[in-house]
Amino acid sequence: MADSFSIDVTVKGTTDEVIDAVTEALKVEGFGILTRIDVDKVLKTKIDVDFRPYVILGACNPVLAHQALSARPDVGMMLPCNVTVEKSGDGECLVRFIDPNKMMTFASLGDDETLVRLGGEAGAKIGRAAATLG
Repeated sequence: MADSFSIDVTVKGTTDEVIDAVTEALKVEGFGILTRIDVDKVLKTKIDVDFRPYVILGACNPVLAHQALSARPDVGMMLPCNVTVEKSGDGECLVRFIDPNKMMTFASLGDDETLVRLGGEAGAKIGRAAATLG
């Protein structure tokens, strides 16, 4: 989809297995997981709603994040790079990686050559991580 802001891949396995695979694929590209939000559990606890397994991971490449924040401190509003893992069928999950190319060209961020370059670098790394899963 031309207007998509994510890189999507369907992966076989349980939610936990897929999260482990995503974490490992990102690690190879220099990303670590800073946060994990189990949305289904939060919704159950807060509003007593049953929801399919859905996890948001906050991934960060410290080197690229430091460069981006040094170039423009308000870029922190776009960090970390979110990845969602949701159960999409029997024995499989849909994984969506935010596309850093899109993030770093949002509004006036795209006027900053450093951010555009960093978005490209991060996008290439995330694209490679996604490709290893599919």
